[in-house]
Amino acid sequence: MNKTPEAPSQEDMERLAAEIADIAERSQRLVSDFVDRTQDPSAAVEAASDAMGIGQAFMDYASQLATNPVRLMEAQAALWSQYASLWQTTMQRLIGQEAAPVAEPAKGDRRFKDAEWSENVVFDYIKQSYLLASRWMTEQSEHTEGLDEHTAHKVGFYTRQFVDAMSPSNFVATNPQVLRETVESRGENLVRGLQNMLNDLERGHGDLRISQTDMDAFEVGRNIAVTEGKVVYQNDLMQLLHYAPLTETQFDKPLLIIPPWINKFYILDLKPENSFIRWATSEGHSVYVISWANPTEAQRHKDFSAYMLEGPLAALDAIKQDIGAEKVNAIGYCLGGTLLASTLAYCTEKGIDTIASATFFTTLVDFEQAGELKVFVDEEQIRGIERKMKEKGYMDGADMASTFNSLRSNDLIWSFVVSNYLLGKEPFPFDLLFWNSDSTRLPEAMHSFYLRNMYQKNLLKEPGGITMDGVAIDLGRIKTPMYFLATKEDHIAPATAVYQGTKRFGGSVKYVLAASGHIAGVVNPPAGGKYSHWTNDKSPASFDDWFAGAEEHPGSWWPHWQAWAKRKAGKQVPARVPGENGLKALEDAPGDYVKVRS
Repeated sequence: MNKTPEAPSQEDMERLAAEIADIAERSQRLVSDFVDRTQDPSAAVEAASDAMGIGQAFMDYASQLATNPVRLMEAQAALWSQYASLWQTTMQRLIGQEAAPVAEPAKGDRRFKDAEWSENVVFDYIKQSYLLASRWMTEQSEHTEGLDEHTAHKVGFYTRQFVDAMSPSNFVATNPQVLRETVESRGENLVRGLQNMLNDLERGHGDLRISQTDMDAFEVGRNIAVTEGKVVYQNDLMQLLHYAPLTETQFDKPLLIIPPWINKFYILDLKPENSFIRWATSEGHSVYVISWANPTEAQRHKDFSAYMLEGPLAALDAIKQDIGAEKVNAIGYCLGGTLLASTLAYCTEKGIDTIASATFFTTLVDFEQAGELKVFVDEEQIRGIERKMKEKGYMDGADMASTFNSLRSNDLIWSFVVSNYLLGKEPFPFDLLFWNSDSTRLPEAMHSFYLRNMYQKNLLKEPGGITMDGVAIDLGRIKTPMYFLATKEDHIAPATAVYQGTKRFGGSVKYVLAASGHIAGVVNPPAGGKYSHWTNDKSPASFDDWFAGAEEHPGSWWPHWQAWAKRKAGKQVPARVPGENGLKALEDAPGDYVKVRS
C-alpha cells in the first residue's frame, strides 16, 4: 500500500474522462426514470409505510429490553469489558508485543481473508471491533424474553441483515484490499465498479439486481442443461422431457422427477460431470423430468391444485401413453417434493395407485420449523405480497431471488458488492450462480395458497387441512415407500424440519442426511469425492436422537439412494428411446419453456 503510483498518461486521462461522462449520462437517465416511477402517490405511500412490520417488531423489542434494565446493563458492561481488552491488546501490538485476538471471525467467514486484516494493527482493530459489536447485537436480539416467537425471529433475522451490511469489508475506507487496489489502479477500480453498478441498475429497470456471474457465459441447451433427450408432452404449465438411454437395458419402472418451479429444473443438469439426470440415466433409469413454464399474467389463476393436475398427474398419464408404464418411481425436489406429497395424498383418496416409491430432496411437509423463511409470512407481509401480485398476476422472480439471497447475505449479496462495485471486477462465470440468477415467476393464486396454507397456517400436516381439486387430503394415509434427503446446513428446508415431516406419513420412510446445503448437498456426484452423508436404520422421535445414532459415510449419497431405488424399480427391459414410443418428440431437450427468462 506504500507503493507510489506512476503518473497517469494522457491516454489514461482521456479514457477516464470518457468513462466519467458515460457514467454521468447513464446516471441522469436512471434518476429521471426513478423520479417518473415515484410520481405515483400510492406507490410513495406504500414505500413510506412499514409493510413488512419491521419497525413495529423493533419497537416491541426495545420495549422488552426496557423491562429488564439490569440484564441490559450487565450485557453492556460485558461488551465494554471486551472492548477494554481489545484496546489493551491493540496497544501491545503497537509497541511490538504479541497479543492473542479478543475476537476472531467464524470458521468459513471469507470477509476478512486478506492478510492485512490480521497483520495491520489498524485493520485488525477495526475487524475485531466490528466482530464484538455485531456479536453483541446479535446475541441481544436472540435472547430477549417476552417477545412472541415470530417477532423474536423477525428481530433476530433483520438484526443479522443489519450487522452483515455494516461490516467494514463493505466500505472503501475500511477494506484494506479495496484501498490497495484503489492506490494501485489510481481509482480505476471504483470507476469500473460504478459502471458495474449502473449495468445492474439498468438490468433491474431501476432496482439493483446484483450480478452474481457472467450471464452471457452460459446458454441453456448449449453449454448447460445439455443431457440428450426429447420433449414428448406439454401443456399450459409444463413440458415433459424424456432423456435418451445410456444403457442397453433399463429398469421397467421409469423415474419421474418433479423439480421446484421457484427455480428451473436444470439444477439437476448443470453440466455432464455433475448432472443427476445424466447419472440416473447411466444407472439404468428411464428418466422423465417436468420442466415448468415461467408463468405470465395469463397463468395468474393457476393454483396449487392446477400444478398437481397439469404437473405430476398429467405427466403420469403421458408416461403411460408413451411406454405403457403402470407404475413409476417419483422424485420431488423442495417445492416439487411438497407437491409430490400432496399428489400422493390426493391419489390415495382417489384410489390411484401409480407411484411405486417417492423420493424427496430437501422437502418440507411440516412447516413448524421452516427456518428463516418464516420471517416473511406474517399477515402484514403476505398482504403486501398479495397486493404486489395483483398488479401483474405473479410474484416477480427477482423478488423471490432477493429473498433467498438474503438468507446467506454475506455470500450471495455483500461478497458481490465488494467484488463488483468496490474492486471493479467482472463477475466470474459459474454455472451454479447462473442457474441461481435465472429466476422464475410464481402465479398469484398458487403463491398465495402456498404462503398461507403451508408456511403461515401449516395445514398440510393436518388431516383434511387442505383440499386438492376438491379432495381433502391426509398425509397419514399414504403407504408409499419413501426416501427423504435432508442437508446439514440447509437454510430453506432445515434438516430438523424435514425429519419432523417424515413422521406425518403412514408408510416406511428412509431418512438420510447429507453434508453442505440446499443445493450443494443435493448436487454432489460420486466422482467428486465431496461431502459425507449420514444414515440410521432407526427412526427415533427427534432429529437429535437420530443424528446421535447415525453413521457417517464419506462421499456422495447418490449411490446409497440408487441401492434403495433399484429395489423399487422392477426388472430390466430394453432401453426406451425418446420419441420412438407412444408419444412423438415435439422438440429436443431441454425444450423451450426453460429458456423463457423473467
